[in-house]
Amino acid sequence: MPISNIAFVRSTLIMLFTGAIALIGIVAMSLWLSNSVQTYFTDLVQIRSARSAAADLLSALQDAETGQRGYVITGEEAYLRPYEDALAALAERQRDFQQQAAPFPQYERSIPQLNALIAEKAAELRETINMVASGNTAGAVQVVRSDRGRTTMDDIRNRLGAIIADADEQLRIRVDETTSASRALQWTTVIGAIVIVGVLGGAVAVILQHVRDLNAARREVESLNSGLELRVNERTEELIRANQEIQRFAYIVTHDLRAPLVNIMGFTSELEESLKSIQAYVLADEKTPSEVDILDARRVATDDLPEAIGFIRSSTRKMDALINAILKISRDGRRELKIERVELKPLLDAAAASINHQVTEANGDVHIAGDLPAIVTDRLSLEQVFGNLFDNAVKYQHPGRAPRISVRSRNEGRSGIVVEFSDNGRGIAAEDHERIFELFRRSGQQDMPGEGIGLAHVRSMVRNLGGDISVRSEVGVGTTFVIRLPQDLGKVVRRMQA
Repeated sequence: MPISNIAFVRSTLIMLFTGAIALIGIVAMSLWLSNSVQTYFTDLVQIRSARSAAADLLSALQDAETGQRGYVITGEEAYLRPYEDALAALAERQRDFQQQAAPFPQYERSIPQLNALIAEKAAELRETINMVASGNTAGAVQVVRSDRGRTTMDDIRNRLGAIIADADEQLRIRVDETTSASRALQWTTVIGAIVIVGVLGGAVAVILQHVRDLNAARREVESLNSGLELRVNERTEELIRANQEIQRFAYIVTHDLRAPLVNIMGFTSELEESLKSIQAYVLADEKTPSEVDILDARRVATDDLPEAIGFIRSSTRKMDALINAILKISRDGRRELKIERVELKPLLDAAAASINHQVTEANGDVHIAGDLPAIVTDRLSLEQVFGNLFDNAVKYQHPGRAPRISVRSRNEGRSGIVVEFSDNGRGIAAEDHERIFELFRRSGQQDMPGEGIGLAHVRSMVRNLGGDISVRSEVGVGTTFVIRLPQDLGKVVRRMQA
């Protein structure tokens, strides 16, 4: 279905609105997810730093304890170096742990207890080192073997281990959250891309459809313009043809009416001259008319007057026939057409039946094709056309052979249908092919009654039906009248009225 301008604008606005919403959603979701990923990453770094500080603090205490025990057991100075290094780093590790644990209240709460335990452990380590250095190795070993140092160290290890375990769990959670956020960001990007591609595809489809509709509308306008131009050309040709026919008709009428009128005027003048002889005889004075006057009067009364009156009567009859023929064609042209569906085969059978006895008497035949179509036209006009053509075929049959009359048709699509009447009659000379359709014009030997109005009347009726008639003929061979008619006269009338 074609897209109107309003629908196109509405669809375009919907696509733009959908695309804008999708784009805003993608940007907003991307910003939120990016911020979430950034937050998770920051937490991850802080937690990892706190865990690392706790692990380093525990490692420093363990290193110090290991050096202390080696020195107590062996008394060798080599064990003092790891102890002293670890003890020196212990304070820095404590500060680092306090700093890294500050963002986490659960870790910060354990710092005072841890500091106290670390101080206690450091004091225990220094005490045993000093005892060994003063020669009291047995006392130092006794201290090491007591539960005081072990208990303190276990407590420190448990507290820092709990912090490290919690940090590991927090790291796992943050890694999962970061992964989920990253995956959501990817899906948001993919879904947003699909939505945008869909919106873009929809917009392209709407635009292409609109372009196709515009092209179709343009082609339709061009077709209408072409049809309008064709109709204007047809109307122009019809007007030119009608004007030529009017001029030809006016010439023929004035010429053929003028001839009997000239005869009437001439014989009227002759009557006027003849009356002088009669007046000389009738109106003579009391004297006896002369022999010459009597002979002239008798001649006029017996010869001139009857001849003039006869010529005048003949001329008036001819004028009357011409006028009646003109009136007949005029009445047919003004008659309102009754447009209906007409089956050609029955109509032609009925027309052929009227001349069948004449054809049969001459041992001839009439053949009407069985595949004749039905058309929408005026039945009465078509009956008169067919009847006149059958009458002409019989009237002008060749005297030396049996008449053969055939009717066939063909469909020419939008050009309408063609009906051809063929006979084997006398034929018509090539120079008379157009002349026979003129009013009061006849062709060939004038041995048949007629006034030359039949084929003129046929052409007038065929053209009233929206068609035309032409002839193909050869003298001595036969004649074919070709009638072209529209399949639907109603459409032709509506088109002409548009």
